[in-house]
Amino acid sequence: MAEERLQGCKVAVLATDGFEQVELEKPVEALRQAGAEVEVVAPHGGQIQGFNHHDKGRMVPVDRELGQASPDQYDAIVLPGGVINPDQLRLEPKAIDFVRSFAQAKKPIAAICHGPWTLINAEAVEGKRMTSWPSLQTDLRNAGAEWVDQEVVVDDGLVTSRNPGDLPAFCAKMIEEFAEGRHG
Repeated sequence: MAEERLQGCKVAVLATDGFEQVELEKPVEALRQAGAEVEVVAPHGGQIQGFNHHDKGRMVPVDRELGQASPDQYDAIVLPGGVINPDQLRLEPKAIDFVRSFAQAKKPIAAICHGPWTLINAEAVEGKRMTSWPSLQTDLRNAGAEWVDQEVVVDDGLVTSRNPGDLPAFCAKMIEEFAEGRHG
């Protein structure tokens, strides 16, 4: 059954203030419906501020502070977008190390919109076929990725999408890749 597809899978959603509301909430909802245990991990405790493009959205509770989280506790990671969120995370050494650990362990990663910025700093895009919000294409190419304009791209456990309009395809492929587990 679809709701049990990710039973026993624990997923980290790494975000901070400025995340795009639907790019965090829809994947979390899809993962939970598929049976995954999901934790929102952030550099600080309490709550993080969501955005609906340029306007403030809802606050989301943080399940675990980044300093208390170990990549070994999780089977996969989601990197939501929003411009502010990944830009702040890529300046946070613990966040970069956290993301890099998933890439090095070949655990599945799902990143949407501006989320791949964090992957660039974690040195996890070289040789990967990816998509993102269009303004990241030069950054991704400069970091060694092959950037394409498609609603969802999968490359060896890495799932990427461009924007909130791609969420249905993104969530479906994310669940598929997370169910497969480690790649390579």
